[in-house]
Order: sequence, then structure tokens, then C-alpha cells
Amino acid sequence: QVQLVESGGGLVQPGGSLRLSCAASGSGFSMKEMGWYRQAPGKQREVVARITTSGSTNYADFVKGRFTISRDNAKNTMYLQMNNLDTEDTAVYYCNAPIGIGVHFVWGQGTQVTVSS
Repeated sequence: QVQLVESGGGLVQPGGSLRLSCAASGSGFSMKEMGWYRQAPGKQREVVARITTSGSTNYADFVKGRFTISRDNAKNTMYLQMNNLDTEDTAVYYCNAPIGIGVHFVWGQGTQVTVSS
């Protein structure tokens, strides 16, 4: 079973940048489409971006042009470069492998991103 560990979150001012990492232990990461998700207080978890095994990407409209998802299969790691952050981006960010309306793996602890002046 793959275990996921997210890191890289923190407190940043509006307009700032952060780079999140998702480290996967165990086998199977390189064979799965992966995605970044986020959950803001009082809201449901939502998909932020997805990346296929070959590197094709898809973004939610609210992050297009600001966030970039990437992966390094040799390192079993996925990244999310977040630029021009807004207060609306404040949330706990998670990674997982989407399948249908669900996910493959047990959720990790996530990493908190707080955008505030």
C-alpha cells in the first residue's frame, strides 16, 4: 500500500509562492494518475490539479495560470508550484491518485497553506 506524505505548506502573503511536495512510499506511484486536492474550512475537498503517468496535466479553473503540477517518477514524488497565491487558496492540501469519483490510497495528513497579509 502506498503511503503519501505532503509537505511544503506555510504562511505566505497574497501574491506569494509556495512549492508543495508529495512523497509516496511503496510501489505503484509511477503507474497511477495523481492529483492535488484541497479542503478549506467548512468546505468539501476539491480537486486542484491532476497529472497522468505520462505527464499530461489538468487544472481546476480557479488555479489555471497560477499553479503547476509536476511529478518525478524516479523519486516517487509529485509537486505543486503555486504562484500568485490568494486568500481563497487557504486550505489543507492533499495528494492522492484519483479513480472515478474516489481515490486509490489512504489520505495523508495534508499540508496547511495559509495566505494572509
